[in-house]
Amino acid sequence: MNTKIFWIFGALQAASLGAIILVLFKALGTINGSAVIGSDTHLLRSVSFPLCHLIVQYIIYRK
Repeated sequence: MNTKIFWIFGALQAASLGAIILVLFKALGTINGSAVIGSDTHLLRSVSFPLCHLIVQYIIYRK
């Protein structure tokens, strides 16, 4: 496996997934009229889930 290509596309995938989660929670807050979750939890989920996804992909595909 070419690790440079994996990290380039993996980082792009993780960034786009984080952006989608960020926009989703913003939209839910707008629809609801109030914040669905706190801004700190919002940011934590937008970063931690894509990062964990990237780590799991690396573990699976490193061989």
